[in-house]
Amino acid sequence: MVSYRLNSTKTIPFRLNADNYETDPELELIRKEQGYSYMDIISIHRDTLANYEEKLRMFFEEHLHMDDEIRYILDGQAYFDVRDKDERWIRIAMAKGDLITLPAGIYHRFTLDRTNYTKAMRLFVGEPVWKAYNRPADDFDIRQKYVASLQEPGA
Repeated sequence: MVSYRLNSTKTIPFRLNADNYETDPELELIRKEQGYSYMDIISIHRDTLANYEEKLRMFFEEHLHMDDEIRYILDGQAYFDVRDKDERWIRIAMAKGDLITLPAGIYHRFTLDRTNYTKAMRLFVGEPVWKAYNRPADDFDIRQKYVASLQEPGA
């Protein structure tokens, strides 16, 4: 069951109306509750993103971050792949209106679908940190904390 497996990763999905993202009270509430004070928008397409091929290869390399990764798809489609607690990949199809929070310390990767285009809002608590740590990164405290959270009751 994909939904159970996704829940077991501590990944948090939302479904919003991307047509009014600039004035959406639901998005504002999520930003306020989670403390997402920084936001920018990235358009991922060969005509809009410098070093497009290199960036796609970098995004697809399995990695983790020290902070949560929050992405809101405003247009187009893409995929996040995350590992469940048994190290199996779960592919998360992202389309317009999907917002996802990947917890700090989770191994993941990102890629586009066959349309090779997505426009996404990137959200952060405070100033953005763009540093990714490619696998293996198991010795980082944040990775160990994430793995320990998977062992908690209900995980």
